[in-house]
Amino acid sequence: MISLEDAHRIVNGTHQDPFSVLGLHAVDGIQTIRVHAPDATGVEVLDAKTGRCILALKAVPETPGMFVGQAGRRKKPFAYQLRIARNDDVRITDDPYRYGTVLGALDEHLIGEGAHLNLWRVLGAHLMTHEGTAGTHFAVWAPSATRVSVVGDFNDWDGRRHVMRKRGRTGVWEIFLPGIGDGAVYKYEILGPDGHLLPQKADPFGFGAEHPPKTASIVRRLDTLAKSADSWSTGRAARQRIDQPISIYEVHLGSWRRVPEDGNRPLSYLEHAAQLVPYAKDMGFTHIELMPVSEFPFDGSWGYQPVGLYAPTIRYGTPDEFRTLIDTCHAAELGVILDWVPGHFPTDPHGLGRFDGTALFEHQDPREGFHPDWNTLVYNYGRREVSNYLIANALYWLKEYRIDALRVDAVASMLYRDYSRKDGEWIPNRHGGRENLEAITFLQRTNTAAYGESPGIMMIAEESTAFPGVSKPVEHGGLGFGFKWNMGWMNDTLSYMGEDPVHRKYHHTRMTFGLHYAFSENFILPISHDEVVHGKGSMLDRMPGDGPGKFANLRAYYGFMWGHPGKKLLFMGCEFAQGTEWNHDTSLDWHLLRNPLHKGMQTLVRDLNHLYRTTPSLYQRDCKSEGFLWVEEGAADESIFAWIRRGAEGSAPVLVVCNMTPVERHRRIGIPAPGYWAECLNTDAAIYGGGNRGNAGGAQSEPVAASGFMHSLNLALPPLTTLLFRLDTDAE
Repeated sequence: MISLEDAHRIVNGTHQDPFSVLGLHAVDGIQTIRVHAPDATGVEVLDAKTGRCILALKAVPETPGMFVGQAGRRKKPFAYQLRIARNDDVRITDDPYRYGTVLGALDEHLIGEGAHLNLWRVLGAHLMTHEGTAGTHFAVWAPSATRVSVVGDFNDWDGRRHVMRKRGRTGVWEIFLPGIGDGAVYKYEILGPDGHLLPQKADPFGFGAEHPPKTASIVRRLDTLAKSADSWSTGRAARQRIDQPISIYEVHLGSWRRVPEDGNRPLSYLEHAAQLVPYAKDMGFTHIELMPVSEFPFDGSWGYQPVGLYAPTIRYGTPDEFRTLIDTCHAAELGVILDWVPGHFPTDPHGLGRFDGTALFEHQDPREGFHPDWNTLVYNYGRREVSNYLIANALYWLKEYRIDALRVDAVASMLYRDYSRKDGEWIPNRHGGRENLEAITFLQRTNTAAYGESPGIMMIAEESTAFPGVSKPVEHGGLGFGFKWNMGWMNDTLSYMGEDPVHRKYHHTRMTFGLHYAFSENFILPISHDEVVHGKGSMLDRMPGDGPGKFANLRAYYGFMWGHPGKKLLFMGCEFAQGTEWNHDTSLDWHLLRNPLHKGMQTLVRDLNHLYRTTPSLYQRDCKSEGFLWVEEGAADESIFAWIRRGAEGSAPVLVVCNMTPVERHRRIGIPAPGYWAECLNTDAAIYGGGNRGNAGGAQSEPVAASGFMHSLNLALPPLTTLLFRLDTDAE
């Protein structure tokens, strides 16, 4: 009834097609049942409907754990259960080898083509009722494996018990395990192409994971995640256009605020919903950007070395609780941006590295598949299944959790084969160049799929080079992102602000150079976590001068930033001038808000956001040259900058004037239109911690030529101050 060779291979866990042997099979017209139950002392077959014992299986000699029996001549297969005795322990269970396949022909075809945009809905662990029985379907891609098993507490982590079925040429393995429910802990046990056992692997599509340092995947329901619709998502397309105000609060969930009375733990997703969301709303931000939440093993990576791309980290709660945080943001009319990391992945044994014993997700050659900077592996973007895995992951977050935008990390490292590599450490592309053509195609496909499948979302590139067309549509030869971080602007302007004011006149162009390319892309101006780590100090630390002088410099810089073309991004803590460099292991220094200077900085950022969101000229033409006009570009000796921001027709223009020296100046500034220009923000105001110097609320134009204009304002420019004036179109 079973060959000795098959029996030995089943017992040893080396059989590549256990479904052809185990379960119910018609042998010469007789229904024969074969069961592998390691350590069992007896196995009985029960009628699934009545529970009546149909037959007792017999142990196969010389193959411990193998049992065989005949159920007679029956025309059709029948439903049955197994009663397995291990000495005094007797359990009734379903036989997974009596169930048919789950994956359909269309799914297999799309998987093989690398074109399954809903790939997460067929691979991974899915709760379902299959052939009338509740359980979980497991499916994983491991084409070079000689055997793949699901292991967990439910089978004593024994890879011989639940060996999966390999499906055709796709390299996908699947099995339906009856009775396995939500919360089950599991991994995959894999024999490589040489038959050697690999380290147990977490599920690449695992929707949940254990608390680090544990590394197993957890079965999680998906059907609860995207049930509810919300007004934010349905109307977000109008809110996230390039002509709308976008001001982003970047947050690391592990250190925004901690609970010292409870072991200094970070807040949970639900606590962030109760505390972070109203705070960001009150501060006037339009979006919260979360540093990576995909499961990651090492806290010190801040999430930028993910292993579980499909699992919200369990550090702060369950997937449902994460969804509650997103829903709470939407209810408060806050968009949610996730940092997404398709650029590299860590070498942890339970991760994607050499997943089936081969370089499956990565390149075989380290000159293509290894990042020397981060000691991580690089995805093989040219392999269609890998590209499909990543594109589907982007869509997963956008669809299942209704995320509003993805900020793609380290795009420059993806675009160039020689990124951070010396000569001889990289391989040119097929044309002999340095561009990673496969990565370029991958990014274009990702952006096309994201905008096509989830209307109204944003795709944002953290890209630090001059690669052309990052935010240009794919159909016009671009990468297809909606926005790009302006890293050049950030580096230049922070370098200028770090200079002693007496020397700034020699570095004047660092503040103006960004306007030469400001409209070549749809830019976001980022003051991100990268600017307050690795010895750089806090934003306050980076300003010159004594205590009050540092605050005045930083206030002037924020005024400059909010008046400058481009959407805004500010890392948490920078809004109240965090005193020390960011530490991911501790809370922000919220106690500093008892100091009037820190409180004043927070008030300034809140007012800047409010002014920005209510003043069309400051955002409508952020990405168009028509929205900007220099007034004073070359006043280097005085370190003065002045420009006009213009919105759509009918919008009142805004004049921005910066004095970046600690000397009060009186200056005639040209304007394009006569009238009364109201002072709508002054970073030297007393409420912000300044000296309360200025222009008594505004200035009336005079018909005196200045800066190439026929009319001008005679202005007092307080030391280290940015002033914003708006033409009062209602004034006589």
